[in-house]
Amino acid sequence: MFESIKGKKVLITGASSGIGAETAKLFASYGAHVGIHYNRNEENAIKLQKDIEDTGGSADVLAGDLLEESTRSDLIQSFIDAFGSIDVLINNAGGVIGNMPFLELDEMSWRDTMALNATAPFFLSRDAFLFMKDNGGGRIINISSISAKYGGSMNTMHYGAAKAALETLTKGFAKAGAPHNILVNCIRGGVIDTPLHSRIERNSPAMEKRISLIPLKRMGKPVDIARLALFLASEAGDFITGEVFTVAGGD
Repeated sequence: MFESIKGKKVLITGASSGIGAETAKLFASYGAHVGIHYNRNEENAIKLQKDIEDTGGSADVLAGDLLEESTRSDLIQSFIDAFGSIDVLINNAGGVIGNMPFLELDEMSWRDTMALNATAPFFLSRDAFLFMKDNGGGRIINISSISAKYGGSMNTMHYGAAKAALETLTKGFAKAGAPHNILVNCIRGGVIDTPLHSRIERNSPAMEKRISLIPLKRMGKPVDIARLALFLASEAGDFITGEVFTVAGGD
């Protein structure tokens, strides 16, 4: 099923840890050439590259802060320059900037959260689209969050709004991409055991309560998201576009 992944050029944003790192390893294990984008965690990114190459895979690292317009405008071309083309873009980079009660939220935290989770994916997707439409098509996979479904918590309302925007962009790009064989889908992750949650005490009453609301009664694993991304990027996803898939243990 996944033989079609071999030789594909795959750019994953925010790939130095968590879901992005697991996705990079999984794609590389099926023969993809993987671009590991990172912002601050150079050490992890380089280690991931080495781990992939040590097991016979192919990877390179690309640095850049997606809050910066220069990074957003240059990243796709930098990847194409390094790999020769782009077949799959996975907009994985994201996070909450300004985790605070909405009544105290400042405009900079709002703008930066929107920039990271919605603005950057829009412009990266647009640049990838421009290349893909003239080169036989491609796949764009956006990584959203269950926050888009529930609106986030009182401290992360802006994050939920940004991820909801990302899901809407998925629909728009899918309609625009269909005539060009550019398939665009979104994975809405639930509570996943990633460094994003390391700031929250896993055994805290709040986290225990949150996990108790999940029908499967546990956090998900990064590879749970990575496996669906692999499916959507492979020939198994040839007739799927414009969809938002929830991977959240029934949440």
